[in-house]
Amino acid sequence: FSATGQLWGNPLYQWEYMRQDGYRWWVKRMRKILELVDLVRLDHFRGFEAYWAVPAFSETAVNGVWVKGPGIDFFNTVRRELGKLPVIAEDLGEITEGVEELRCKVGLKGMKILQFAFDGNPDNPYLPYNVYPDSITYTGTHDNDTSLGWYSNLEDKSKRIVEKYLGCSGSNFLERFLRLAFGSPSKLCIIPFQDVLGLGSDHRMNTPGTDSGNWKWRYTPELLTKDKIELIAELTSVYGRSPKSFTVLNYGQVS
Repeated sequence: FSATGQLWGNPLYQWEYMRQDGYRWWVKRMRKILELVDLVRLDHFRGFEAYWAVPAFSETAVNGVWVKGPGIDFFNTVRRELGKLPVIAEDLGEITEGVEELRCKVGLKGMKILQFAFDGNPDNPYLPYNVYPDSITYTGTHDNDTSLGWYSNLEDKSKRIVEKYLGCSGSNFLERFLRLAFGSPSKLCIIPFQDVLGLGSDHRMNTPGTDSGNWKWRYTPELLTKDKIELIAELTSVYGRSPKSFTVLNYGQVS
């Protein structure tokens, strides 16, 4: 997202100290969050394998070094305390074989972002036919433009690749894109609410590398119209993504 890296200014964890007390701070934090939600996403999962350490007072993130993270020992310890972890691994960015090996050892689902799929490479790992079932498909994340905004800002060549794959024209792009996500092999599909509502770039949640105007978007009830409710209800039913306690009648009458 940034040629000079992202400089957050966060202090580094003292992993050796944390290991000595059984990662107590992490265990308490994970236990609490799992009282509040059903599924947790570990942002920057790759940092558990190795993380980018930048000297204090650096003006960019360019002059850093890779430092080994706590690895499998961390997850084994947390699982002994909490049991099976309902966790998503945010495995985006510079992902090495070591990061992928750690994710597989821990048994966590990785993320597949549809907006990353259309570079013309048939081996692109984000294309739905290359996606493994033990994953989670997103149209985009909080760091991406909305899907409608992303599509609108594509160069003509890239836009043609998307339209050819979806079999669509610009007028019905978003519905086809949502169908592609819902119909992916992934066990779980997550759609940002801006995409449910069909919103453009003005409603983007976050722009990496910037420090203003982010995380200010708010939903207002009038945005969720009947046709949007009916479409999501239909896709949820048609692609078998309804939980057992959820019933959809006539593609929109939800009970």
